[in-house]
Amino acid sequence: MSTKALRLGTRRSKLAMSQSRQVADAVSQVTGQPVELVEITTYGDVSKEALAQIGGTGVFVTALREALLKGEVDFAVHSLKDLPTGQPDELVLAAIPEREDPRDVIVARDALKFTDLPPGARIGTGSPRRTAQLNAYARAHGLDIETVAIRGNIDTRVRFVRDGELDAVVLAAAGLTRIGRIDEVTDFLSVDTVLPAPGQGALAIECTADNADLIAALGELDDPFTRVAVTAERSLLAALEAGCSAPVGALADLLADGQIVKEMRLRGVVGTTDGSRTVQLSTTGPVPETYDQAMALGRELAAEMLAQGAAGLMGERAQ
Repeated sequence: MSTKALRLGTRRSKLAMSQSRQVADAVSQVTGQPVELVEITTYGDVSKEALAQIGGTGVFVTALREALLKGEVDFAVHSLKDLPTGQPDELVLAAIPEREDPRDVIVARDALKFTDLPPGARIGTGSPRRTAQLNAYARAHGLDIETVAIRGNIDTRVRFVRDGELDAVVLAAAGLTRIGRIDEVTDFLSVDTVLPAPGQGALAIECTADNADLIAALGELDDPFTRVAVTAERSLLAALEAGCSAPVGALADLLADGQIVKEMRLRGVVGTTDGSRTVQLSTTGPVPETYDQAMALGRELAAEMLAQGAAGLMGERAQ
């Protein structure tokens, strides 16, 4: 590797810049090269429409990938949950670093927890997945809540609560951690209540497939357990033919006996956004040793979910 600065493509949001700076520091340590951030505006950043309306899949990714293919940047950092499940042949996920906390969290007024919110509480989220699971939990436990569709960055969403427009908002723990605001969380939602989006909490470092030296260097940042876990989750999403804005949750847990990882449990959920119907299943087996084994695990659980009627709960299905 040379001493020439590497160009890292990133979205312009505070969260994207923060996580990209963290990756840049790690890449500099591995390569000995400086890394400069190249800010790129994506369609998802400028559109005011709900993600479900603009297609969700790829809206935060396409511009970054175009910059890679044009040679305008050397590598890009994505939130893995934003990546379409289909991988272009010209690009490779060179590294998936160790995952942050994948859970969703509540930021509520008066430091309230989810189950302590008053009757009629208004909860903001832009995610059909979160909406479906929150409403399903509320139905099952007799809670009176109203989910409200919102867009915007973390500052905007938290401001809805601070200004009294909403009682609470739902955010990803990983994002708040990466910008140093995890102390604002009033409740961590158990994955038994809300399963995260496939790949939530993980980052993807992508570069062109013909850059062997950079692929090898970035590979030093790869976490094998995170990679097999998110591969299984994304395989389930792909087999359901659901885009990343569909009401699908998935999480692969690595189950350990002391310090030794023994098994992996994959859980998946699909539900209608009003919470009236859900399909939630899980499977447990040996930790996949290969990409193909992780893919097979996701496909197998998806097949079981489809057999239970999952397709009819997702609305329009999109690759």
